[in-house]
Amino acid sequence: MDHDQPALPPDSPLMTMTHSFLNDGMLLLSMPGHTRDGTYYILDGNTVLLVEKTLFKVHRSVLTKDKSAFETMFQLSGETDSARSDSSMNAAQEGESDDNPIRLQGDTGDEFRALLWALYALPHELTIAMTADADCTQLVNLVRITHKYQFRSIMTWALSALHHYYSRPGAFDEIVTTTSSTSAGPLPATNPPILPHTGGLPAGSSPQPPTLEQLTELAALCERGDLLEATLVRWKRLIGEGRDLALAIAIGERFNLRPIVGLAYHALMLRGKAAWDAERSLSRAQRVRLLAGYYSLSKLWDALPSQPPPLTHTARCTSQQRCSKAWGALWRTVLETGTQVMPGLAREDVLGKIMLAESMMKALVEREIPSQGFLDGMPHCRESALVATSMRMRDVKEGLADCFSDDF
Repeated sequence: MDHDQPALPPDSPLMTMTHSFLNDGMLLLSMPGHTRDGTYYILDGNTVLLVEKTLFKVHRSVLTKDKSAFETMFQLSGETDSARSDSSMNAAQEGESDDNPIRLQGDTGDEFRALLWALYALPHELTIAMTADADCTQLVNLVRITHKYQFRSIMTWALSALHHYYSRPGAFDEIVTTTSSTSAGPLPATNPPILPHTGGLPAGSSPQPPTLEQLTELAALCERGDLLEATLVRWKRLIGEGRDLALAIAIGERFNLRPIVGLAYHALMLRGKAAWDAERSLSRAQRVRLLAGYYSLSKLWDALPSQPPPLTHTARCTSQQRCSKAWGALWRTVLETGTQVMPGLAREDVLGKIMLAESMMKALVEREIPSQGFLDGMPHCRESALVATSMRMRDVKEGLADCFSDDF
């Protein structure tokens, strides 16, 4: 073994699985009710593994590809078997027969089957994974298990294939948000989410496509930015439609996805307390954050008209003092006019109001509506006013999550 390798924590997936097949081999003498996999019980294989109730027989050399965790585990297994060689109680080496397989804990048969598919697949089979005919469920299972057992290059390839699949126009149109979602049609309760594991599908049932929740979890877990951004675009669309707000809050907080946390809290806050009470999945802390957001955004709106964003004057501006004064008056007027144009906007809907202000400022600068003299005091800084408004709108949007904190 490489003695320069750092010691693994005792609760790591690697050590948990290692202890399983190093220490428990004597406890299982027969395997009633277990079946051999129809594809990956390879007769000339030299290692038998049990996943759920399915036996796989494969080549040990294949499992040690890509410097995976299996390489280290097999080294530990060999050292342990050598130490036991003089013991009168020494049994057959674990993994040599169906009666004494290596047992993998916490994985599903479909996940392990996806790993073996990637390890044994022919080139043309791998090419299909980069097309619209890819099996997205198989790819999700592959990412999950390659992340756990540190098949790093295969995981990277599978994540790229997933991103390619979901980058196609309309790829997210039919996707279900979660296994308990009713917005796009419910899934059977027997289809568990990828994390955590609860077992495979019942015999005879078809695997369901991955959900948006599962894809988001995988992208965040594997730190795959492009795939995560694709899922966030879909979450933002759902939030804009007022769907799955409580779930978006839960997912956003679990993985610190600030863009959807702030938007989801804001959208749910605007629905009012009756809507909050109807969301049974909300925790007490989340309800407190909704109240905090209501208070913070109301205070922000009170202060906003008197706090115009910084204006960058152009080189042609002859009087920055006069220009800044005109800008302050224009800023206040645009915000107040917006509330008159759309009186139905709630007082605490700061995001909606400042987005409306940006639209009005753009119309003024581009002379789509008469300025009524409001721009006369800043003839050379009109475009700068629009930029400043857009920047303030961006700051409010990006800072929404901070408004929904536990302290207020």
